[in-house]
Amino acid sequence: MCCFFAVIFFFGPRVALVIEWIFGHRIQHAFAHWYVPLLGLIFLPWTTLLYSLVWSTGGVHGANWIAVAIGVVLDLVTYASRSSQKAYEARRAT
Repeated sequence: MCCFFAVIFFFGPRVALVIEWIFGHRIQHAFAHWYVPLLGLIFLPWTTLLYSLVWSTGGVHGANWIAVAIGVVLDLVTYASRSSQKAYEARRAT
């Protein structure tokens, strides 16, 4: 069950970004070049998703940066969960 949630947490924002990129307009208008959201899709999907959502509400300024910071924290948690899972499995194997 834990692995299921890890997979959802890892692929969820990527799927949402791809759907928004194909069917929506936020990402095209939030970023100046096409390669910035592509890099965000690969490396920082939560940050890119939250930035595009906050940008569509009137721009990223003031307290809206808190949402972007939450996206950065979620990306860090996503990447840290892989190493903690490996450490947990190593401790369980011994």
